[in-house]
Amino acid sequence: MHEEFLRIGRLLFAEGLVDSHGGDLSVRQGAKIFITRRDAMPGDLKEGDIVEVGLEKGEGDAAASRELSTHRAIYRETPAQAIVHAHSPNAIAVSLTDNKIIPQDAEGLNLFRSAAIVRAHQAIASDEVARLLPSFLQGISVIAVVKSHGSFAIGKNLEEAYRYTSSLENSCRVLIAMRASGGGRPPAPKEAHKPAERRSAIPPGIGVMDRSRYKR
Repeated sequence: MHEEFLRIGRLLFAEGLVDSHGGDLSVRQGAKIFITRRDAMPGDLKEGDIVEVGLEKGEGDAAASRELSTHRAIYRETPAQAIVHAHSPNAIAVSLTDNKIIPQDAEGLNLFRSAAIVRAHQAIASDEVARLLPSFLQGISVIAVVKSHGSFAIGKNLEEAYRYTSSLENSCRVLIAMRASGGGRPPAPKEAHKPAERRSAIPPGIGVMDRSRYKR
């Protein structure tokens, strides 16, 4: 199991989907959860960086990732067998402006279709996220983004959850590129050039003096 955690962690870091000590991975086996240790380095996971905990609170919780409560909630309320939580920069950027991420590339549309954006007052390691997030990972929904924080993807194993995470980030790169080029629409036509208006040298509000009465 450690080998798969290590492989996926390295891929996440190499692709820039997590920073040095960011994100977390977990796998469910029956009533047990195996999750990365708090402040572990995804790109360089050691044997002791995988912590075993239960589906309910227990003694080993202090060593586990800060997002443990969110992982538990997802496992309790969805069929997920693995979770990848990433800090993908482009997905986070789109989460700041959009209400939902709808990919424009064919691969994203085929793979995950859309990703909900979950808003919470406290985005990191909060009971609010643990309460809200599982409802956005139901049915065909396999990935969602906590606004300003990052994505949570579910799968039957770590590789599948990683695939959704990578695909979402690629779709967000496409979205950002489209918007940078004008959203894929041709530029609006410029107004026809109009000649400059001739302005009077007399400031507005000042009347013209009637000189007729001074004529002889």
